[in-house]
Amino acid sequence: MSTKTLTERYLRPIIKKESMGEIDEELSKIREKKLKELERRLMGGKSKSSPAEPVEVTERTFDQVIRNNPLVVVDFWAQWCPPCRMISPIVEELARKYAGKVVFGKLNVDENPSVAARYGIMSIPTILYFKNGELRDEIVGAVPAEFIEEKIKKLL
Repeated sequence: MSTKTLTERYLRPIIKKESMGEIDEELSKIREKKLKELERRLMGGKSKSSPAEPVEVTERTFDQVIRNNPLVVVDFWAQWCPPCRMISPIVEELARKYAGKVVFGKLNVDENPSVAARYGIMSIPTILYFKNGELRDEIVGAVPAEFIEEKIKKLL
């Protein structure tokens, strides 16, 4: 088989105008998929919409999460802290209730001490409320769900 025959047989259909529309559509789909993947990676593995469960926040991801989401509630906790374990189910329930509106994060102070120090966290559990990247409110200690939710409603 000659080179000309191979070119006509395999390359011409790709270059034809009818095929170009299909190729452009395929490339657009690939580009859109890659942009979504990049956004997820930049958000610390999370999508831009608020998840239905608290996300793990670390020293590495803290600033990104706060900057990239309009309303963020961060629970500063430690594994050994009984009051922290008491409010954990409350934070999880509120994350489900406010999915799509509020991002809830959990930051372990033993594993991420620099963020806790930056905000002067001396007691846990401490919940910080961020709106548009700025600290707006805080709660120290284990409190009822209604108290935590009231502050969320004021910021929405």
